[in-house]
Amino acid sequence: FQHYYITNNLRMKVVVVLLVALAVTYCKTPLPMEKKVYIRREHSLIKPYSSMSMDTPMWDYSGSTIVSNNEIRLTPDHQSKSGRVWNTIALMSRNWEILMEFKVHGSGRTLYGDGFALWYVNERQLMSGDVFGAKNGFNGLAIFFDTYSNHNGEHSHGHPYISAVVHNGTQKYDHDNDGTHNELAGCQSSFRGQKHDTFASIKYINNVLTVHTDVRGKNKWTKCFEEKNVILPVGYHLGLSASTGDLADSHDVKMLKLYEVDLLPGQTFNVEEALKLVPSAEGEPDRPHVEDIQPLFSRRVKTIFYICFGLVLLLILGGVGYHYYNKYIIGRNKKRFY
Repeated sequence: FQHYYITNNLRMKVVVVLLVALAVTYCKTPLPMEKKVYIRREHSLIKPYSSMSMDTPMWDYSGSTIVSNNEIRLTPDHQSKSGRVWNTIALMSRNWEILMEFKVHGSGRTLYGDGFALWYVNERQLMSGDVFGAKNGFNGLAIFFDTYSNHNGEHSHGHPYISAVVHNGTQKYDHDNDGTHNELAGCQSSFRGQKHDTFASIKYINNVLTVHTDVRGKNKWTKCFEEKNVILPVGYHLGLSASTGDLADSHDVKMLKLYEVDLLPGQTFNVEEALKLVPSAEGEPDRPHVEDIQPLFSRRVKTIFYICFGLVLLLILGGVGYHYYNKYIIGRNKKRFY
């Protein structure tokens, strides 16, 4: 009996070790780095969220945000919604990486919106605003995951689209025209409506901002962009926000992990000086704003028109069909009398 117990106990240990190894193998990890990384849980959102309340000491929620066991839903798939979640603790790390798992989905097949944003700004914005659910005139970094195609003249691009904007509080983001006249960098990315997991990595190391995505379900990172000479202070706050308008989508955050990265060789860090830095970036200069040529009718009016036109067409076809059907029945009845 003792031999049987020891054998089964050993088997159980082997099974546990194999399961742990398998979990580690399939666990999403940050991109490979030469320096050590340390997860900062006070700046992270890690499921399950069932124990998290709406007044958790490290994160504040507002708007339409709903917390469930496996996700934080910033907006449901309904019109005119906006939600936000903000880290209450200021980030003091000089170098960092954010690993985020998210899902943007909804009932719309061709029309949907608007998108969500990842923020690193000087103040938390719990009130609703016109930039993906947060206020305009921000001070810091924003990464926009834009799903709705607003065309800005010759600067239009395909959607979904990921872009970075660095503002110092004096500029305005033109959400109605995609903000392309003052974006730092961006790329098209098919992150919306995927059935598999979708991920993004945002790295800020030694004044270099790099964004990668894994949205194809192949467990492989694809570089979106890399921009050097990006200046960001320490002491700002992380946040997430999303919004819907006439169009809608569910914007879900599955996981957000922030990793602190060791200083690179030769890199110095003075906290007092880093707190006084003004956000800036040496990307493309602000392009002149190009106003859209406004159509005679809005997209919503056109949609209503097409629906009404289709109903009228169906009524006409139904009337014509009914007329010929009656004519056929009358003709067949006449033949019976001969």
